[in-house]
Amino acid sequence: MPTLRWTTVSTPAPDTEAFVMASRFEVRSFHDVPRFLWKSLAAWRQVCGAPGAYGASLIAEPLKRTFWTLSAWEDKNALYTYARTEPHRSVMTGMRPTTKESVFTFWQVPAAGLPIDWNDARRRLAEQARSGA
Repeated sequence: MPTLRWTTVSTPAPDTEAFVMASRFEVRSFHDVPRFLWKSLAAWRQVCGAPGAYGASLIAEPLKRTFWTLSAWEDKNALYTYARTEPHRSVMTGMRPTTKESVFTFWQVPAAGLPIDWNDARRRLAEQARSGA
């Protein structure tokens, strides 16, 4: 399972909060896996220079056609600005037809709690998927 371990982009003040996003994507076919991985890496590189980013991690499970992302941000606005900026914007719209299922979850944590534990993120994503919200 290829993993890009947590990379700290910037260090927040310990008394602040971080806005966290976790996602899980399943692509429709094995044929889509290499392209999705390649595009995910482009978005990853963008995170590493994005204003307001604290850190991120990516897990790729190619044999399951599944990709997981985890990132922490200064606030919701920083995350949404990143999402609307190239190349992420084109990655999202371009990969939508190849995505079978996607789940997103968001929460806040004390910045001193970074990096986020993947077990916590996966639990939250499973809860979000069950709730269907």
